[in-house]
Amino acid sequence: MLSTKEILTKYLEFYKSRDHHQIPNVSLVPENDSTLLFVNSGMFPLVPYLSGEKHAVGKRLVNVQRALRLEDIEEVGDNKHTLGFHMIGNWSLGDYFKKEQLPWVYEFLIEHLGLDINKVVATVFVGDQYAPKDDESISILKGIFEKYGADLAEGKNVFAFGKKENWWQRGDAIGELGGPDSEIHYYLGEGDFVSQGKNPVDNETEFLEIGNSVFMQYKKTEAGWEELSQKNVDFGGGLERLAWVVQGKKDLFETDNFWSIIQKIQELSGKSYYENDLIKKSMRIVSDHIKVCVLLAMDGVEPSNKDQGYILRRLLRRMIRSGRRLGIKKDLSVNLVSSVVTTFSWLYPVLEEKKTLIEDMFKEEETKFSRTLEEGQRQIGKILSKKPNYDLSGWAKIAFDLYQSVGYPQEMCLEDLKENNIAIFDKDFLKEFDSLVESHQAQSRSGAQGKFTGGLADHSDIVIKYHTVTHLLNAGLQKVLGTHVSQAGSNITNERARFDFFHEDKLSDQQVIEVEKFVNDRIAEKLPVTYEVMDKEQALTKGVSFIKNETYPDKVKVYFVGSSFENAISKEFCGGPHVENTGDLSPISLYKQENIGKGKKRVYVKFK
Repeated sequence: MLSTKEILTKYLEFYKSRDHHQIPNVSLVPENDSTLLFVNSGMFPLVPYLSGEKHAVGKRLVNVQRALRLEDIEEVGDNKHTLGFHMIGNWSLGDYFKKEQLPWVYEFLIEHLGLDINKVVATVFVGDQYAPKDDESISILKGIFEKYGADLAEGKNVFAFGKKENWWQRGDAIGELGGPDSEIHYYLGEGDFVSQGKNPVDNETEFLEIGNSVFMQYKKTEAGWEELSQKNVDFGGGLERLAWVVQGKKDLFETDNFWSIIQKIQELSGKSYYENDLIKKSMRIVSDHIKVCVLLAMDGVEPSNKDQGYILRRLLRRMIRSGRRLGIKKDLSVNLVSSVVTTFSWLYPVLEEKKTLIEDMFKEEETKFSRTLEEGQRQIGKILSKKPNYDLSGWAKIAFDLYQSVGYPQEMCLEDLKENNIAIFDKDFLKEFDSLVESHQAQSRSGAQGKFTGGLADHSDIVIKYHTVTHLLNAGLQKVLGTHVSQAGSNITNERARFDFFHEDKLSDQQVIEVEKFVNDRIAEKLPVTYEVMDKEQALTKGVSFIKNETYPDKVKVYFVGSSFENAISKEFCGGPHVENTGDLSPISLYKQENIGKGKKRVYVKFK
């Protein structure tokens, strides 16, 4: 039985012997592409070269690439779906085409990996007004199957499908490349699929796609598609899926890519993977997510509330929640890091040296989330025990209240509802939740009703204190950088305050010191924090700060810091709440700053 390492080694050697040059396995975090959170395919780094730019090492390339696709997150838990995976790929940049690619890939699968040609199904493009049916590939495939002792017949072991199944294109913009493809499916079911009349589209649970040769020979135009002078080949195969069929396992998670992780989960939980379907599903989610999280951490991602960091945090939390279903209530992630390192250090030696750093990071994140999770699950459990009959809006309001009060994530609340057989569509629920958040923020900014929440994530003392700090920070930035500084937004958690503002340059080290000193001096002075309600136009004439492009009511609440409005060091439109005196605050540290766009900067502060 071949290991995954041996499968990959054979693949790379096979194509290198055919004059292919190996290219790097790049970070999951794309460089110089703000449109994509993660590298999601092996071809991602090659888009310019498929479009005609010359590659430094030549026209024939081969590699393995780690990838992450989040669209399948709800499917993870079955026997084949994962978020993270490795793609093996080979490319021809205007060099060889169908008559070389198809025989080569089948030679590798049948002769080098030992797959059974009688379990293989091929698919091709059926054709449309822009591109003909791919009879050329069918003819080539017929010769390949005959070579390995099998007859090929359309409707039996080769099928022609439309664009949804057998056409690849990167996007819909004019100039995008695309073309027909030929997929390779492997039969996992019982008996003879030909005699049973089964095809991989209508019987997808019994077939596994293991590879796809894309023939990029067209370019999108205003009128449709036109043929390219440079015809490319882009082959992609799932390394983990190949290991599944080569190793003869019952599911993907029994392969050497996951099994040692599953074994550790069994040890931690005291449960067997084969005990029941719910346990099996939970173990699959945990093993998939910990693998992805470790690779993200290896690539420099840290848990946060934005972009890649948000995804890492979400996956860690989703994994922890699945672990609790298995009875593992503590240190799940940190106990699994070693299993991932052991499993993949042959491919990523750097994991060994980063192991302790990753463990410490995950332990800290899990400790934080465990407190939130316990309280959130206690409260949602209490609500569900009463078997209420809420509609979509009612459940979204419950989720919003839990998020505000204890920080319980809305996606966790959604999963709680699903587990209790409450039928809610994800998109509708999340849209309703977002609507409540937006409505709350608008009310917070208005200050018109005398009931203010200030856009805070919760009403805890620590968050209220950080809210007041942002006013002092705004005043400090204006004092040090100039009166042109104005607020562009803020975000507050119980751990820090984030403040966005309009300014061209990042703060120098000296300016950071001066801003910190301004804020901390005002805290030491123990200044009163009060407010006045006044006409908006009147407030504007008195030099009150406000967020540009925001809509305010005719009557506004103006919070000011100082003994009087006239002598205040800070005056801002704000709904509140705030501390009553700056002496209630602790000294702060401005520990991080970022450039978030042209003329916009972001700083982070926390209490020392």
